[in-house]
Amino acid sequence: MKRLALYMKKYLWFYILALLMMFSSIALDMFNPRLIGAIVDRVIIGEETHLFSKIITALIVITVLRAIFCYIKEYSFDCSAAKVIVNLRQDMFNHIQKLSFSYFDKTNTGELMSRIKDDTENILHAISFGIMLCIEQGLYLIVASVILFVLSWKLAILTVLVMPALTYVVFKLERKVGEVYGKISDQRAALNTTAQENIAGVRLVKAFAREKFEISKFLKKNRHNYILNMEQAKAWGKYFPKIEFLSNFIVVIVVTVGGFLVIGQEISLGTLVAFSNYIFMLIWPMRMMGWLTNIISQCYASLKKVEKIFQQQPEIKNPVNPIEPKEFNGHVVFKNVSFKYNETPVLKNINIDAKPGSTIAIMGVTGSGKTSLINLIGRFYDVSEGNILINSIDVRDMDLKFLRSKISIVMQDVFLFSDSIKENIKFGVKEVFDEKLISVSKAAKAYDFISEMPQNFDTVVGERGVGLSGGQKQRISIARAFMKDSKILILDDATSALDMETEQEIQKALDKYKDVTKFIIAHRISAVKNADEILIFEDGEIVERGKHQELLDLKGKYYDTYLNQLGKMMFYEKGEVV
Repeated sequence: MKRLALYMKKYLWFYILALLMMFSSIALDMFNPRLIGAIVDRVIIGEETHLFSKIITALIVITVLRAIFCYIKEYSFDCSAAKVIVNLRQDMFNHIQKLSFSYFDKTNTGELMSRIKDDTENILHAISFGIMLCIEQGLYLIVASVILFVLSWKLAILTVLVMPALTYVVFKLERKVGEVYGKISDQRAALNTTAQENIAGVRLVKAFAREKFEISKFLKKNRHNYILNMEQAKAWGKYFPKIEFLSNFIVVIVVTVGGFLVIGQEISLGTLVAFSNYIFMLIWPMRMMGWLTNIISQCYASLKKVEKIFQQQPEIKNPVNPIEPKEFNGHVVFKNVSFKYNETPVLKNINIDAKPGSTIAIMGVTGSGKTSLINLIGRFYDVSEGNILINSIDVRDMDLKFLRSKISIVMQDVFLFSDSIKENIKFGVKEVFDEKLISVSKAAKAYDFISEMPQNFDTVVGERGVGLSGGQKQRISIARAFMKDSKILILDDATSALDMETEQEIQKALDKYKDVTKFIIAHRISAVKNADEILIFEDGEIVERGKHQELLDLKGKYYDTYLNQLGKMMFYEKGEVV
């Protein structure tokens, strides 16, 4: 609630204006029952007909002024609430962007989407009309109660005697609904996650003919959501009729007892009519209390979930005094580096010296620690032991934004935004010229197929690059990495979907980046054989290292891989395997 109060404080003047309009509207509304009572007592019974036009005019003026005040009030509340939610959503999105890879490793996309959309909408409903109505109805309750005692203390006491029962039922409803809504919110996030994962992976589902299974899985989540909503509906069904009965019972008591008081001439008929009108100002707040408390309960539950995201702190933080070296040559050194993920050892005692412009190739079976190694360079994760130095500076001492701006990476899981090819290639670059766009596309061997697209570089690709082949997506991602002009280039199995000829052409293009330090993860010998150093990983350790020929002469794991890939298609030249 403190966070929400800080957001609302920014727009304090909107709320002050809205409250002033609310007070004015309520004050005017308090005259209506008295004027109606005056019509009964003085115009109808007292036959003072000359007052009729004046009273009607007063009612019309009050109605018009209340309409104006209510419009300003509603606009001010809604406008301020919309501004608050815009800022809240923006700050939440900004905060999520700052969180480390490790947070997203254990958090579902659907859950985050539910927090950004559904929970902020619940908060919006509460601070736009929920809080407004709470204040408004509370004022009506207080002012109307005072006036009722002034008009007839006997009728007022009868009314007040029924109020505790009504209040008890309302708060029982609020507590029950609040408990259920917390469960509904969690289940809604799970439902969103299931739907998001299924829609994103619909091609895989169809490829494995798993439609029935996925439908069944969604049905279970949806069924659970239905059960929780029915539990909420039962709570409303159990308590709301009681609220309705008690509200109407108050009116029956007032009319009955008030009728006897009129007959006994203790009060006038006009006073009874006015009292009956004021009593609705008392009843409506009580009847709405259940609905309003439901809105507030939803808001409170959503605020707790939103606050939980804000409480998450990035594990990877910028140093207190970050360093931004004037020159960045891309010299990367791993010194006795070890890395654990969730206390599980992933890398052990890694030592690498990647000089500026050199190419380091990394091979190994799946799960041997290759991707974990390159994730440490850009500080997507931090080392558990040892140091990673770039330009002789520990990456943990370097400005995080500066460090990552100097690294281009093609990730193993290629991701393209649902945008034009041009926007995907220039992602991460502020300005780009067409000549540069064409140049990097040609280097990545993407220009030919892009030229054949309906709108060339302006062709919009589908979500995650739907409509493009795996090889085309990889080539666009390689072009995106080339576009950045970084001193460190990381290719994580970036050519796995390409044919041998295209791969070789990209290798030739890479050779032109002589001042760029390159880390290449690959499974094919053809992609690594020209590297300055080839590292063979196994169980998080470097078990072999050297140049292509040196590793062949060693006749170890690299040699076995070479034989498996090339079979008997080897020949000897001057006694060496080539």
